[in-house]
Amino acid sequence: MRDCSMNRAGFDRVLMAVAATFLTVSATSALAAQSTTPRASAAELAIDAAVPRPEPANVPPPTIGDFKMDSTASVPDPAKAIDKASEKPAEPSPAAKATESKPAEITAPATNANDAATAAPPAATATAPAPEPAKEPVKISTVAQADQPVADRLRDMLGAKSLRYFDRKNERAAVEKFYLARDYAPLWTQAGALTAGGKGVIARLKDAAAEGLNPADYPAPDFAAAASSPDQLAEAELKLTASMLDYARQAQSGRMHWSQVAADILYPEHPTDPAEVLANISAAKDASAALDGYNPPHKLYKDLKAKLAELRGQGDGPMIHIAEGPALAFKAATKKQGEVAPEDSRVPQLRAKLGVAENPDGTHYDAKVAAAVRKFQESVDLKPTGVLDDRTVKAINSPKRDRHIDTVLVNMERLRWLPRQLGAASLGNAYVILNVPDFTLKVMQNGAPVWTTRVVTGKPGKHATPMLTETMKFITVNPTWNVPPSIIYNEYLPALQQDPTVLDRMGLRLERRRDGSIHISQPPGEANALGRIRFNFPNKFLVYQHDTPDKHLFAKEERAFSHGCMRVQNPDQYASTLLNIVMPNERYSPEKIRSMYGRSEIDLKFPTPIPVNITYQTAFVDDAGKLQIRKDIYGRDAAMIALLKNGRSRDLEAMVAHAQPSYSRPKDGLPAGVNFASDNTYSSGPSFFERLFGGPSTVTPPAPVGRRPQQRFTR
Repeated sequence: MRDCSMNRAGFDRVLMAVAATFLTVSATSALAAQSTTPRASAAELAIDAAVPRPEPANVPPPTIGDFKMDSTASVPDPAKAIDKASEKPAEPSPAAKATESKPAEITAPATNANDAATAAPPAATATAPAPEPAKEPVKISTVAQADQPVADRLRDMLGAKSLRYFDRKNERAAVEKFYLARDYAPLWTQAGALTAGGKGVIARLKDAAAEGLNPADYPAPDFAAAASSPDQLAEAELKLTASMLDYARQAQSGRMHWSQVAADILYPEHPTDPAEVLANISAAKDASAALDGYNPPHKLYKDLKAKLAELRGQGDGPMIHIAEGPALAFKAATKKQGEVAPEDSRVPQLRAKLGVAENPDGTHYDAKVAAAVRKFQESVDLKPTGVLDDRTVKAINSPKRDRHIDTVLVNMERLRWLPRQLGAASLGNAYVILNVPDFTLKVMQNGAPVWTTRVVTGKPGKHATPMLTETMKFITVNPTWNVPPSIIYNEYLPALQQDPTVLDRMGLRLERRRDGSIHISQPPGEANALGRIRFNFPNKFLVYQHDTPDKHLFAKEERAFSHGCMRVQNPDQYASTLLNIVMPNERYSPEKIRSMYGRSEIDLKFPTPIPVNITYQTAFVDDAGKLQIRKDIYGRDAAMIALLKNGRSRDLEAMVAHAQPSYSRPKDGLPAGVNFASDNTYSSGPSFFERLFGGPSTVTPPAPVGRRPQQRFTR
């Protein structure tokens, strides 16, 4: 039989520990029941004496959330609890003291022992309050106190009404970001007064006419009238910012997109970045000069700008303004009465304004002055009376819209389409520029002409030479002429219907490709339509520069005879000039070029391509400083003048996607007797574009079939 007496003491200790734990949790209930329920034994009294008795605390009734299981709690040792009975009670904790210091709350007493046993024990310590969330540091405004009302209004207006002032998405986003970074502090005013930057920008906008632009397109608000109202100052601020961005954009890229004028124009886009414009102008010491920097930097443009000022009577000296006064009329002498030349102090200014060089200080309104007034009246659609009346004075003081001024204006506009960097920087800014209406080609380097020659350009109409900027990559000596599709389908195939042997007599090869298209070519030789040299700058219009066997055309003044390509008068000199720029150590000469003539194609590749700029300048300043005017052979001037006078500026900035020319397969079969180039009817050789420029094409050729409707894109 197992002896249990040895385990009795251990069992008693476990029993006492359980009882002590229960009494600790329900201490308050036990104290409440002690006065009414007597202890049954001395053991229970010993247990009671061993349990520390906390001071009662008046706290609200506990909830279920106040109880939390403690997985780390262990059963207390009853022996240790008895040992502590004789110890001095512990000093209450600070939290307990804090609890004691609180005002007592009245609670309902337990009605019986069971209720007391289920009551929650008082908290021994006070619960620590939850930490408050960290607050963001208060941002200190950088806006001056005098400008804060305007800044507040700018914040509101940009948040709700920015579309009212900036209808371009990229400009609106750039402006909002710009003013946010400034805490919405105004840029153009301080304490209601215009800053130096604001004055500079307004001065530049008002002088837009000198750049061939229209000042009415860039309205400058009246800040003086708005100075008393933060709302008006904020609105003036945004209006001036909008005008400044409009000026920079149109000064750099033009008032109209080149696609508005014709389908055969293609220049690289160089739009302004609104964020860059804002940063540039706001940081500039001279805001007027910084804004002026968006106009073209080319000498061609600056020379025309000076001539525009002369035509308007606004040369290097002060602008001449004719004051109002009585009407002046000259009357020639008659048999009964001598000539009448009234005297007026305005006449010397009138002579200077209208370019009357004779007797510049004369104050008499004589026949010379009257004739100049009559000529001016004709140029501005006034009745040519020769009388200086109020209408004539007003017209003289306003920019003239005569033919030469209009011509200069549209030529300045076209120069905005050109790249800002015309040449190759590594080659001394070398480039080729060909002026179609002047029928001349120049090679430029280091800002000066290196070589000049005459050219033949395209006929007016569908064969007009396109305006473009591309890069010349190589020269071909002894080229094969791959006839363009426009000539094949519009000229040669109809000619074959009339005479099946015409191509043979011209020395041309006819091939039919697997897709049904026709390819015609002419092998190298002296009689080749391209002559001995072709200058290659791949482009979507499939045009190039080349030699020609028809040398007699260069003697004519107007030389618009080609199908769009440009014929060069002295191709051997042209080739040697270009090769000596890109490969100076090779020492090419015209004689060296001519020694390569034969019946095999030779490609001379450029280590560095040279830009080719094909322009249409009906007005330009020659080397002697004289304004030259050329015939508008393609009607480009007339189209642009009409657009500028009648079109809305915003619409003119939209790009028009023109349909590419298309050439369908011949509807009727080729007539009998037409000879193909070989026994194989089909040709699977290089494409037309590869035959034309050599190697894989890098520019998409025109679509072969069909026309697409016009589309509009925003620049």
